[in-house]
Amino acid sequence: MLAIVLAYTALAYIVLPAFWTHYEHQKRLANLPMVTRTAQGIPGDPINVGLIGSEKEVLCAMNAAKWLPADPVTFRSSIEIAGSVLLDRAYPDAPVSNLFYLGRREDLAFEKPAGKSADRRHHVRFWKVMDKGEEQRPVWLGAVTFDKGVGVSHFTGAITHHIDANLDADRELLATDIEAAGMATARYQVTGVGLTLTGRNGGGDLYYTDGEVWILRLVQDCVKQTGPVRMLPSPPATALKDQIWHVIATSLPK
Repeated sequence: MLAIVLAYTALAYIVLPAFWTHYEHQKRLANLPMVTRTAQGIPGDPINVGLIGSEKEVLCAMNAAKWLPADPVTFRSSIEIAGSVLLDRAYPDAPVSNLFYLGRREDLAFEKPAGKSADRRHHVRFWKVMDKGEEQRPVWLGAVTFDKGVGVSHFTGAITHHIDANLDADRELLATDIEAAGMATARYQVTGVGLTLTGRNGGGDLYYTDGEVWILRLVQDCVKQTGPVRMLPSPPATALKDQIWHVIATSLPK
């Protein structure tokens, strides 16, 4: 029995995760953590998206995709978002709470409303992690999630947004919006937090994900393209894992 337990542990937690780990399209990301943290140091939302391009190109792409820059967190914006939630009043560029990655809060934050008030919205935070990646252009990593409502943190008791458990759905939405706007030339994957069934973010909300980071190579100089987005392949083992995960994910709670 002990031998079986040890064999299972080695297979599930060492061998297979290593087999699926890949950074061939952006090698220097292999040395970076793939989870954000709250101001209290609690593990937050996992990194699941990335962009290749200058800050100007990121802003152009997000604007074309109709994702709005989030207001900074101030006393006034905090009052406004509270009024939006309580009174069901529109606030399409409401602030997002700060998360920290590599010791600093997000460089950019965007959102896409999913209703009238700010209690339901798609939002993403980005951090610039490299001035020059494999493409000799800046690399940004981000965490995109869907806020499904306002409640109380399971960890601290503070008022916060609760996220939808299916992180991959919002990752796909953001990528689709940018690509449909003609602002990406290529997409590829690198390993993120890894295959996760029962993750918890900084508010204690459950999440699940295939554990991949989708990287979008943005157009240069904000010039839209009309051709198809090039899909760079992942290793065969990762592609097989993603296919199996897609079947599993359809049966998980939303």
